[in-house]
Amino acid sequence: MTLLFFVLIGRIYMVQVVDGAMWYEEAKKRWSAADTMKAKRGEITDRDGNVLAMDTIAYNVSVDPQIINDADIAEEVIDGLHETLGIDKDELTKQVTAQKEDGTFYRSRELRKGGWLIDKPVADGVAAFRDELKGKLREDGKKLDTGIYMVETHKRFYPRSFLASQLVGYVSLDGENKTGVEAYFNDQLQGADGFIRYEKDGKRVQLSKGEVDFQAPKDGNNIKLTIDSDIQLYVVEALRDIVKKYSPKSATAIAADPDTMEILAMANMPEFDPNEYAKYDYANFYNHAVGSLYEPGSTFKIATLAAAVEEGVFNPDEIYQSGSIVVPGDPRPIREHNRRGWGKISFLDGLKYSSNVAFVKLGFEKLGGEKLRDYFTRFGFGQKTGIELTNELAGKIDLLGNRDIASASFGQGRVQVTAIQQVAAVAAVANGGKLMEPHIVKSITDPSTNTTTVTDPKFVRQVISEQTSKQVGEYLEQVVSDQDKGTGKNAYIEGYRVAGKTGTAQKVINGKYSDNKFMVSFIGYAPVENPKIVLYIMVDEPNNPLAGGGSVAAPAFREIVLKSLKKMGIAPDYNIESDEESDNKEAKIAVPKVQDLSVAQAKAELQGKGLSFEVVGGGDKVLKQIPAASSLIYPAQKVYIVTEKKDQLAVPDLTGVSLRDALELTSLIGARLVTEGTGYVVSQQVVEENGGRLVKVQLVPPEGAEGYDEALSASGGGGEESDTGEEGGESQSDDESDAGESGGSEDSTDADIEPPVGMQGGEN
Repeated sequence: MTLLFFVLIGRIYMVQVVDGAMWYEEAKKRWSAADTMKAKRGEITDRDGNVLAMDTIAYNVSVDPQIINDADIAEEVIDGLHETLGIDKDELTKQVTAQKEDGTFYRSRELRKGGWLIDKPVADGVAAFRDELKGKLREDGKKLDTGIYMVETHKRFYPRSFLASQLVGYVSLDGENKTGVEAYFNDQLQGADGFIRYEKDGKRVQLSKGEVDFQAPKDGNNIKLTIDSDIQLYVVEALRDIVKKYSPKSATAIAADPDTMEILAMANMPEFDPNEYAKYDYANFYNHAVGSLYEPGSTFKIATLAAAVEEGVFNPDEIYQSGSIVVPGDPRPIREHNRRGWGKISFLDGLKYSSNVAFVKLGFEKLGGEKLRDYFTRFGFGQKTGIELTNELAGKIDLLGNRDIASASFGQGRVQVTAIQQVAAVAAVANGGKLMEPHIVKSITDPSTNTTTVTDPKFVRQVISEQTSKQVGEYLEQVVSDQDKGTGKNAYIEGYRVAGKTGTAQKVINGKYSDNKFMVSFIGYAPVENPKIVLYIMVDEPNNPLAGGGSVAAPAFREIVLKSLKKMGIAPDYNIESDEESDNKEAKIAVPKVQDLSVAQAKAELQGKGLSFEVVGGGDKVLKQIPAASSLIYPAQKVYIVTEKKDQLAVPDLTGVSLRDALELTSLIGARLVTEGTGYVVSQQVVEENGGRLVKVQLVPPEGAEGYDEALSASGGGGEESDTGEEGGESQSDDESDAGESGGSEDSTDADIEPPVGMQGGEN
């Protein structure tokens, strides 16, 4: 007994004194509990604060196989979760009946395939099923614990779904995989989780005098992009139309402010919804705007033209022989895209026709390889732009011999560029010669300190002079405005000065230039006198081998730029001519259907289409619209949305509307219309007559039409009351053929010429 006593005393001494500190720490671990406090990932918004990516409440579902099987409710749980979560029954069976190696059931299994980060409506369904199951267990006298648990957490949500998806990117459900801005700025967006550690009793209740260790979570920074959601939508809609019509492998567009190189829109087709990223292939995620290299084709001629004008070697009136040209050391001729050329023409006409020979003479003969290469480098080709996106490529400018220099002068051969490089270079041509670094982040805000870091425009270098910039803009404007010779005529916008250039580059297939696979494109800016937007559209392999950049990309350019200029509040700089009086291609917009919508919805729809409008009446629902849905109208025309019955309506401002629309509007409000002249309303007078309203309007023909000056100077005179509408609706022509493009690509060289080894234009 004495020996046993001493043994116990010794053991107590060892535990309490020698190893006391160690055992005390082990005990504290048993007493302590810890909870993680998740940080909220920062929001991503457009330039106006519209949310593109945000954290939202979500739920994770898990099961306790031991409780479920002890209660003998495995089948009920499997059937119920299959119905509420849509998880395959085999997968549910695997998790609900999961056992350890010793044959005992696991205490917790997460349903990551279908039960992870679920939305609240789905979570409500799971909760309802769990409550129903509890009721059954209560009736059977079993334990009320169903073994089904849900934990509230956060998940990434993209409110605009497809809009700017490749740019914004996505975060996978497990948080491991990220793309786009989500990946590039992950460290700033993710923040830092917090925690709380406290001491508890056996029932997990916090001890009132126990130790507490607390660290608050630090939410991630909020990032405001330079993207304009409206312009982004214009771009997406235009690219979707191209895909529908031409079924290309891909289509890409970038819009930017040429003065700052803030990216206003960036889109790719095919597209994807980041909320359901698992449904899509890798090709849908790829951002070709920064991550694909290709031979640019004739859009690259802008750089050669700018260099030639800067060096004083471009004389627009100088005559040369078009058709073909041979460079020293290579007997193979370089031909025009129409093979035969246009005879002896001026260099300005060569620009309009997109003559390859003209640019070989400018780049190879007049500038020379060394100077040409220097200008290409100064414009930023062959180097990354520095835009805040992952996977940007630098491209290549390898001019090894005379043939390479000649081919590079019109955008083929050993030239590989990215779309963002093209946009930055043409923006430099538009903005007075300044190469600016492109960027997509406008500002970053730390929510904990409420401090904002603004991204300032970054000047890289002066490439050409302001005078050269102005001259090149005037030359490129004629590529668009000349409706006879200009390959860019389909980008013409009535009322705005537009500069641009088409591109139609042969693709390299199996080491040779293809005769029927092309990369077609258009790049330009507007208004020429004070550029506000530069836009580049490229389409990879349209299904029509005869379709060039002027017929595929230029019409989309026209639509996007017109809507964008309207959205920016930039009015046309001269009056619109009528169809009968104008040989130019008018830019018109199809009026969407807004009748029966709320006024707020109608306004949003019309603003989204870049249309101006006037609300007639004080109601909250659109009873009628003028012009009718699907009507084609000019950019300066208004859409009238009528919200009240005619006896409650005031006479709207009719200035600028056609006689036909004026008749319909006055008839709608129960007034009589008295007209003088023909054309469009320039003034109006409302008088009361015999208890009714009489609207007298003065009309004049479109500016430039016969009788315009006389009608404008005319005044007074009691016009004859009109009770019939103006006959003959508006007509729209859309000649999509490129000037001189019949018979092949505008950038094609001789069919027998092989591309340089290793240069796979457009295939990367």
